Amino acid sequence: MKTLFLPLTLLVIFALSRIPGCLPENFSAAYALMFCAGVYFPGRLAWWLPLSVMLVTDLGINLYYQQELGLSVFGTTMLVCLSANYVAYAALIWLGRRFSSRDKLLTMLGGGLVGAILFYILTNTAAWLFNPFHNLEYTRSLAGWFTALTKGTAGYPQTWEFFRNTMISGGLFTGLFAGAVKLNEAVEEQPEEEPAEEEGADGEHAQA
Repeated sequence: MKTLFLPLTLLVIFALSRIPGCLPENFSAAYALMFCAGVYFPGRLAWWLPLSVMLVTDLGINLYYQQELGLSVFGTTMLVCLSANYVAYAALIWLGRRFSSRDKLLTMLGGGLVGAILFYILTNTAAWLFNPFHNLEYTRSLAGWFTALTKGTAGYPQTWEFFRNTMISGGLFTGLFAGAVKLNEAVEEQPEEEPAEEEGADGEHAQA
């Protein structure tokens, strides 16, 4: 349980970071959390724990928007997009399982960035395929898909801006999470100072 204390602490920090308005739009610790959970969490815990935290916080966000704005995140279209998000989160965990906790911090940072790119492509492709606004504006072609990835839906910030925030937050939080875990491991591995050896009962042999 001691080895899980820091990862569990990071999960709590992540949950708090999902409070609406806490972070800029599309600037999230989720990408790094899922990737690092795949790296550091053992066995099935790497799958169900971070995804459960994500689900609970999604339900909390939905409740907030229902009470404050009278909106529901779980409409038909949004359910499809949220499903795509969870598929992408699972892909990030799977990607993290391909890495080792012994990998260098720079390697981990690269993995986190790859995970952020993967999440962006998967979720925006799903939105392009199933979001009715995307279907009206962009054709089901390679050109339409590329335009949807870079421009997005009219009236909203362009998707490249979301991609920028996704990359920055993915790299930043991966560095923070992985760096904190490695620092914690280094502290735990430091050898304790051994007490000075007492002189033997006989001491030094007396000179003849």
